[in-house]
Amino acid sequence: MSRNFLNDQTIDKLHDKCAVCGVYGVEEAAKLVYLCLFALQHRGQEGSGIASYDGKNIIFDKGQGLVNEIFKTENLERLKGTLAIGHNRYSTIGESHLKNVQPIVADINLGQIALSHNGNLVNGYELKRELVEKGAIFTSTADSEVLIHLMAHEGGKRHPLKEAIINAIGQLRGAFTIVLMTKDELIGIRDVYGFRPLVLGSLKNGFVLASETVALDLIDAKFIREISPGELIIIGKNGIESIFPFEREEPKFCVFEYIYFARPDSFIFNNFVYDVRKLFGKKLAYQDEVEADIVIPVPDSGIIAALGYAEASGIPMEMGIIRNHYIGRTFIEPTNAIRHFGVKLKLNAIKSIIKDKSIIVVDDSIVRGTTSRKIVKMLKNTGAKKVHMRISSPPVMFPCLYGIDTPNRKELIAATHSIEEIRKYLGADTLEYLKLENLFSCVNSKQFCEACFTGKYPIL
Repeated sequence: MSRNFLNDQTIDKLHDKCAVCGVYGVEEAAKLVYLCLFALQHRGQEGSGIASYDGKNIIFDKGQGLVNEIFKTENLERLKGTLAIGHNRYSTIGESHLKNVQPIVADINLGQIALSHNGNLVNGYELKRELVEKGAIFTSTADSEVLIHLMAHEGGKRHPLKEAIINAIGQLRGAFTIVLMTKDELIGIRDVYGFRPLVLGSLKNGFVLASETVALDLIDAKFIREISPGELIIIGKNGIESIFPFEREEPKFCVFEYIYFARPDSFIFNNFVYDVRKLFGKKLAYQDEVEADIVIPVPDSGIIAALGYAEASGIPMEMGIIRNHYIGRTFIEPTNAIRHFGVKLKLNAIKSIIKDKSIIVVDDSIVRGTTSRKIVKMLKNTGAKKVHMRISSPPVMFPCLYGIDTPNRKELIAATHSIEEIRKYLGADTLEYLKLENLFSCVNSKQFCEACFTGKYPIL
């Protein structure tokens, strides 16, 4: 019996929607984009695509699956040129079909363009309905295609492309980090709140745009700076042009980039993710008084917070749970008799570390609680005396509207249960979340969105 491993086993984690990247002015740009996408694979595993300008046309290749499954030598050799963009997809709006895999490539009245988008448009459905009533024909169910149609309708006279982008972007509400290319320009756009990250780097005589700095690291690009909220950056033969065409807003960065989404070796929102994640763990320990023998992380997402917790508490950390990194997106069960592997497909406890110990287990978040419950059961079955669950974020009580795949509110366990009720459901001896004020003491609270914790949405 075949099962979709990704959806079945990671359903109790939040997922970021996508990764975007682009390379300008460098030979074999598509191959560098491929490497960037490989570094950004954690942001989306459902599909991937690359578009490049070969001197005559924008050509593209895309598919469903992981980057290294889709792109082989023959694919990349066909994608010639010094300008290319790419995209990794995790669907939040639009079904998981090949037609929704980006970049979106289109011929419009402004010429040939390709577009990659990370985020979610709050008014995407409304805009799409209006465009359809005007005669627009959509080829996908992704909200990103709305921008292509808006650009086609909004071209100006003095600088058609620039004015079209500004006029189109001005109609959007929500989170959008966009990388767009024409035959001779690479363009980056970030919404005025800056929900999702976008960074700029230099490489030889060219430039790179990417969701995170880890993409720059892999291709030896030099980090220049982050694209600012509300900034439109145009990279072309005359260098870089930076425009701020929209009214400024107080930034509302997504704090879950620090909690879980971004790779720990990235630098985003003016901080290294590793440092912030470790500080979350320290703050969690400072608010805690539980006694235990060891601290163990839930790998891999809880490791850095657990390091911080152990350092602040003085309780030694052990890798008491081992993760199997070699399970693909699909798992074939050997017989019908073995029906429920549960979390043990991916995680396994070490008996010599766990047995007869009082354990603090550190993880980044709890969504539905199903995975955490299985972890607690596994540890107790392995011989743990006590299991104290510690979560390096506040309770997730509200769905995200800005590009995170969050369950409906009724499926979020913290939205319908008290912390004590959650503890009983998990089977843990104690349960503690990082307090909201302690989370925001690690960062500039005024610059971060708190909607998933408090329901205070910056945009509706």
